[in-house]
Amino acid sequence: MTAPLPFGLTAEALSAASAEADPDSLAAATRLRGRFGPELATAALHQASLRLRARTKFGSESAEMFFTRAGLEQATRPDVAAHHARRMVDAGARRVVDLGCGIGSDALAFVRAGLEVLAVDLDPDTAAVARANLTQPDLVGLGTVICADAADVMRDQLRPGDAVFCDPARRSDRGRLWRVEDFTPDWSLVTGLLDGSRVAGVKLGPALPHSLIPAAVQAQWVSHRSEVVEVALWSGPGTEPGRRSAYVWPDHELVTVRPAPELAIGPVGRYLFEPDGAVIRAGGVGQLGESLAAHLLDPQIAYLCADTLTPTPYAAAFEVVEVLPFAVKAVKRWCREQEIGTLEIKKRGVDFDPAVLRPRLGLRGANRATLVVSRTQAGAVAVVTRRIQAPYSP
Repeated sequence: MTAPLPFGLTAEALSAASAEADPDSLAAATRLRGRFGPELATAALHQASLRLRARTKFGSESAEMFFTRAGLEQATRPDVAAHHARRMVDAGARRVVDLGCGIGSDALAFVRAGLEVLAVDLDPDTAAVARANLTQPDLVGLGTVICADAADVMRDQLRPGDAVFCDPARRSDRGRLWRVEDFTPDWSLVTGLLDGSRVAGVKLGPALPHSLIPAAVQAQWVSHRSEVVEVALWSGPGTEPGRRSAYVWPDHELVTVRPAPELAIGPVGRYLFEPDGAVIRAGGVGQLGESLAAHLLDPQIAYLCADTLTPTPYAAAFEVVEVLPFAVKAVKRWCREQEIGTLEIKKRGVDFDPAVLRPRLGLRGANRATLVVSRTQAGAVAVVTRRIQAPYSP
């Protein structure tokens, strides 16, 4: 059975809004207001605009989904949601209570993995969106969405053997929330889920301080297409307490060791490696550097250098072409001599704005390069490189 469309939308109004090339334009608003009235036209155009923005995260599936602005920003990418679902299945889960389900991205993945799902959100509009998304024609009807308080659901509707997944709301009308005390559900409830008594997963922002991660849980920083998207905390059957790892989608995991290996500090070598952000967040730079026979340029900078090239899914690799002092004149002269028209600029530990530097270089020509500006023990250097290995992607 198809759920009612959220926000009072009608299929006709949504179809008309989706046909607009620019649903945010004044012309589109004028056309639809004349047909459907101001409230329905505004809701339909807003939804059409969100669907266009959602293509980056959800691909063609976004054309049939419903969104809220905050829900789209926080929604789990489908590939990562499928990773969550595989973990639940591998741990033996049959029914998952999804607290703070948002627009339902994870709940969709759980249902598609054959799990029964009770999806919960405190906001009525968000719950209505999730309900609409979970009643797509291709789904098997295993998903139920309710608007309720997470604490009430935990007390009244959690069954023995249920798994729990939680993605606390980390945004408000004012933007992103940075303090865990401001998350919804309450932070004490979130950490209480991870007591080891059941299969439980909690999705959080990747910048979560390590000091806030309970010692007994398994923490996994996840990178998807070279972007660190989350740290997921897991407990219960199938998890290893205290385990920390970097997961580079689709199937590479670097389990970090403690204490981390200490790397030597040295000059720029023949090859420069930029560790994936998940490796950095998980504290795995030393371990990765050891596997690459590499050293650091600076104790606090996550660039690795080596004289041999070792393929790895955990870092981008660059061949060093030239090492210059970090001075605009020197870099500009090199770019002119080499006819560099396209220059990728990376930096760590040096205070400047690449968007300000780029036009000052007068780039012209058919060649391209990557400029890596880094603090080193000898001062700031500009390393001209050629990208030879991107982080792993299928």
